[in-house]
Amino acid sequence: MSSTDDLEAAAYDVAIVGYGPVGATAANLLGQMGLRVVVIERDPDIYFRARAISTDEEVLRIWQQVGLADRLNADMQPGAGANFVDPDGVPIIRLLPADRGNGHPPQQFIYQPAVDTVLREGVERFAGVSVLLEHECLRLIQHPDCVELMLADLMRDEFKRIRASYVIAADGGSSAIRGQLGIGFGGRTFSERWIVIDTKVIREWPGHDKLRFHCNPLRPTVDCPTPLGHHRWEFPVRDEEDEKALLTDEAIWEVLNHQGITAANVEIIGFACYSHHVRFADRWRVGRIFLAGDAAHAMPPWIGQGMCAGVRDVANLCWKLQAVLSGSLPESVLDSYQAERLPHVKEVTSRAVKVGKIIVDRNPLRAKVRRHVFRTANKLPGFSTWLRNHRWLPPAHYDAGLLAHNGNPAVGWLIPQPWVIDGNGDRVRFDDVVGGTWSVLHVGPDLLPRAWRSAGVPVIQIAAPGSAAGPDRIVDCDGTLTRWLQNKKTSVVALRPDGFVYAGGTTDKPLPPPPAGFVAASHRVKDHA
Repeated sequence: MSSTDDLEAAAYDVAIVGYGPVGATAANLLGQMGLRVVVIERDPDIYFRARAISTDEEVLRIWQQVGLADRLNADMQPGAGANFVDPDGVPIIRLLPADRGNGHPPQQFIYQPAVDTVLREGVERFAGVSVLLEHECLRLIQHPDCVELMLADLMRDEFKRIRASYVIAADGGSSAIRGQLGIGFGGRTFSERWIVIDTKVIREWPGHDKLRFHCNPLRPTVDCPTPLGHHRWEFPVRDEEDEKALLTDEAIWEVLNHQGITAANVEIIGFACYSHHVRFADRWRVGRIFLAGDAAHAMPPWIGQGMCAGVRDVANLCWKLQAVLSGSLPESVLDSYQAERLPHVKEVTSRAVKVGKIIVDRNPLRAKVRRHVFRTANKLPGFSTWLRNHRWLPPAHYDAGLLAHNGNPAVGWLIPQPWVIDGNGDRVRFDDVVGGTWSVLHVGPDLLPRAWRSAGVPVIQIAAPGSAAGPDRIVDCDGTLTRWLQNKKTSVVALRPDGFVYAGGTTDKPLPPPPAGFVAASHRVKDHA
C-alpha cells in the first residue's frame, strides 16, 4: 500500500468512493491494470453484518481475473437451487441454477464479511492503490481534465483535496455522490418492510443447507444457508404488526421456533429491518464521474443479484477506463457503460420482482391455486427449465454498446470459459490464457483481416481435443469453444478484455475491423505460471 503522506498533492487515475464488494472489486481490477487508484471509505472497518448472501459463476469469473476466485470459493457454500414450499413445508417447485460454462459453480452462498476480507486483502497486493478509511467525500468539482475531491478525515478532523482523472461512486443505495450530482433515482419502494435475522449455527437440522422460500400467506419466510456456519431468515412485517415489537429477542425467537429452530440450533448474531426497492438512476455517467452498484440501481433480494449486479458494473467499466487512460480507445466508449449494463440490470430486477410475488402472496385462495398450478405444470417436460430461464438469472448478453453490429450471432455474448491446454502444455482455465486483453480466436484456417494484426492484437487458434498446443495455439480440451462457435455460426471472433464478443466473422463474411480509434499495445498469449 502506498503512503498517504503526500495525498494532498497526489493525482490519481481513478478515485473509488465506497469500499464494499463493488468498490473493492474495482480497486482490484484497476490495481492489477497498473493504474494509480485511491479508495475513500467513511467506515473504519468491514461492516460486520452479512448483507449479500449469494453469487454466481459470472461474478466468480470476474474475481478470477484478479486471482481471487479460488480463495473466495474456499469460503463459499455451493447452492442446490431454490426450493419453494407450502405452509406445511411440502415442496411446490424447485429451481436449479443453469451452468452456463463459466468455469465456476453456477450458484454459491456467501458470508459477506469473509468476501469483503478477501477482496480487501487482494487490494493490498497493489502498490498503486491507496485506501483511505474513515474519510468522507464531501464534494466533487469537475474540471476539464480531472475531478477534484474534497475529503474530510474523520480520524483527525481535517480536510484535504485530491485529484483523479475519473471517479467511481460505489457508495451504496443512499449515494451522497448521486445526490450531489442531482441524478434522479426513480422507481418504487415496496410498502412491506422485512425483518432479517442472522445467526451462527450451533447444531444442524434437516434442510439447514437448502434455500427455501416458504410461500405461506400468513407468514412468508425466506430460509437461507450461508457458509462458515451461518444461517439467515427473512420475513415481512404485517400491516397490523408493530415493527419495533418484532425487533426483540422474544419476537425473533417466536418466528424461529415456528420454523422448528431453537437455541440449541443457532445463536442470534443480529437482526434488522429493511425495505426493498426497485430503482434506477437516470444517468450513470456525469462527465468524469460514474455510478456503480447500488448507487446506480436497487433491486429486491429474491434471486440474490444485488451485489452481483454491482460487480458486473465495474467489470464492464474498469477496462474501458484503462483503455481511455492509456489512449487505446477514445473517451466516447465510456458512454457504452450504461447502454450495456442497464438493460441487463432491468431484466434481472424484473425477474427478482416476479419471484418475490410468488413468495409473498397474501391471498390464501390465490396462493393455493398457484401451488396447484405449479405442481401440475411441474409434471410437464421442460416446465421447470422454462421457469428457470424466465424467472432466474438471464444470460450475459449485450444488445447495444461497444459492439460491431454486423449481424453475426456471436456478437454481444459472453464467451464460455472451458479448460484449455496452453502453449506450455498446462491445463488451465481459458481466461488465464487470454483474459484481460483484446484477442482474436479462430478455428480452421487463419483468414484474419490485416487490421487486427496491424493493431497488435494477439491471434489465437483454437485446436481440437487431442491436438498439440503451441505459440498462439490453444487446445480446447472438451470441444466447448468449438461447439459454441459452431452454434453461433461463427469461425472467428474478436474478444473484448471482459470476455464479451465484439465482432464475429466467417469465411463468407470476414471479421469487421477494430473499433474506431482503437490502438492496442503489443500483446502475446499469456504464459500461465
